Amino acid sequence: MAEQCEIPAGNPDSPEIDEVLKTVKTIAVVGLSPKEDRPSYRVASYLQAQGYRIVPVRPAADQILGERVYGDLSEIPDDITIDMVDIFRRPDEVMPIVEAAIARGDVKAVWMQEGIVNNAAREAALAKGLSVVMDRCAMKEHRRMREEAK
Repeated sequence: MAEQCEIPAGNPDSPEIDEVLKTVKTIAVVGLSPKEDRPSYRVASYLQAQGYRIVPVRPAADQILGERVYGDLSEIPDDITIDMVDIFRRPDEVMPIVEAAIARGDVKAVWMQEGIVNNAAREAALAKGLSVVMDRCAMKEHRRMREEAK
């Protein structure tokens, strides 16, 4: 991922992160690569294997992980409820993604993967009642949650 320029202004604690992961069902993955060796593919593939529905968001692709790909969040039909937006884009590209997530009206959480911090986007999402996680890997957090549940 891109070099981190900002320090996260704050993140939920582990129980709050766990609650996000327990309650979301459909995750739009922005920047999902069709290449199996890329972090976005590995994370999305893992989450899909755990039962989450993955909605790939990436211009210039037709299908990834057996799912139809959309060019951006606004192209996802309203009959597909997006619970969480998982972002694999540079920090300077995050704000428009968060604004599109807010505009959908159904997104409950925004997740910025490891190395991705955008405090202004975090504040915008929090102001609209969304949960926000920055600079964390959803796959690692899910694994941690499962391990702690044992």
